[in-house]
Amino acid sequence: MATVPSVSYSITVRLEVPAGGKAVSQLTHAVESAGGVVTALDVTNAGHEKLRIDVTCAARDTDHAQAIVDQLEAVGGVVIHKVSDRTFLMHLGGKIEMKSKVPLRNRDELSMAYTPGVARVSMAIARNKEDARRLTIKRNSVAVVTDGSAVLGLGNIGPEAALPVMEGKAALFKRFAGIDAWPICLDTQDVDEIVRTVQVIAPGFGGINLEDIGAPRCFEVERRLRELLDIPVFHDDQHGTAICVLAALTNALRVVNKNIETVKITMAGAGAAGNAVLRLLLAAGARNVVVCDYLGAVHKGRDDLDESLRWIADHTNAEGYSGDLRGAVKGADVFVGVSAPGILTGDDIAAMATDAVVFALANPEPEVSPDEAAQHAAVVATGRSDFPNQINNVLAFPGVFRGLLDAQAGGVTQEMLLAAAGALAAVVTPEELGPNYIIPSVFHPDVATAVAAAVRESAGGRARGFTEA
Repeated sequence: MATVPSVSYSITVRLEVPAGGKAVSQLTHAVESAGGVVTALDVTNAGHEKLRIDVTCAARDTDHAQAIVDQLEAVGGVVIHKVSDRTFLMHLGGKIEMKSKVPLRNRDELSMAYTPGVARVSMAIARNKEDARRLTIKRNSVAVVTDGSAVLGLGNIGPEAALPVMEGKAALFKRFAGIDAWPICLDTQDVDEIVRTVQVIAPGFGGINLEDIGAPRCFEVERRLRELLDIPVFHDDQHGTAICVLAALTNALRVVNKNIETVKITMAGAGAAGNAVLRLLLAAGARNVVVCDYLGAVHKGRDDLDESLRWIADHTNAEGYSGDLRGAVKGADVFVGVSAPGILTGDDIAAMATDAVVFALANPEPEVSPDEAAQHAAVVATGRSDFPNQINNVLAFPGVFRGLLDAQAGGVTQEMLLAAAGALAAVVTPEELGPNYIIPSVFHPDVATAVAAAVRESAGGRARGFTEA
């Protein structure tokens, strides 16, 4: 699917042009004729004969960026000096750092922060381990743990390649909830090793955020860690996605004046995200759901069902539909896709019920073109930032962990997830609610605080374990 120029493919080209004449306007024209967008143009050095200019522009992808550079180089008198990818520049040296919260200006301060004064604090914790939440970073720290096996839409690219993503996650924790998060990228994809590693590092953290671990291993990793640890374990790919989907669907159904208890919901995707979304939708009252994977509808008559698919078959598709996704979508009120790109067409959406709701969340390319879907559906949401109604997990996980840490919760319950979804949906006021605004912006100032308050109230102190649907 064609995309528009994006700041994520933004470049700065440092070049020289002859002074005077139409040089500057020619540069702008060259970028625009190549399909790019000029976002800044700065003269960094001027002389009587030459101008040094930094041209910053947005492209569609890396090939398009090179095409823009070629077009600039073709302008008469232009000499290219340097091309910088702004996204790579942002990542140079990493995106996060550790800072001391206390001054260390003299011997007195050093003696309290470190030896000998710190020994008294250590002994207090040795006498009562719960004091670690009060006297150390544990009270505000989350480990962001991955094995690099399912990174974004990139697949199994390994722990080193996952690190920039985990750094970004840590930065989001800090920006939106004031939480100190630490990337933990494990060089193993063995369930036993992952579980044991997280178990032995857990004393230093107030919560564990599992990230980008492939299914079905992620289910077992989370289950076992919940049993072993007395701090919350939250798999964002599952539960963060589920919270956002339920919040958005709650508001979308208000727009079309339908109820979750009576609508027909078709889902594409039975992996980690799909499984969690399904469970939360059922907990919220959904009754008529059909889930499809790459083999078609999940139903009790299939002979390839593992434990996860068996659960889905037992709790959905009461009529035993056994066809493909296109058939399952016909007449449906809601489509939720957490699967693969381009698996539906506008004609498929046209076959849905009147005032249909379409959540095509595969990223970067959705299950169906949002433009085509919008021709037939009343409400369309995606995982992309260049269309209305972006379903983005950053709407959920910072506030969820803020509430968990503040409550000193020992686990995550389904009631907390439902409360978080309800609070997130309520950020959109009745006056604001509409087909193109069913979910707030990630920069809305009330999102994290509202979600945190709901989770904190639901926790009611120290919750233990995780109650499944």
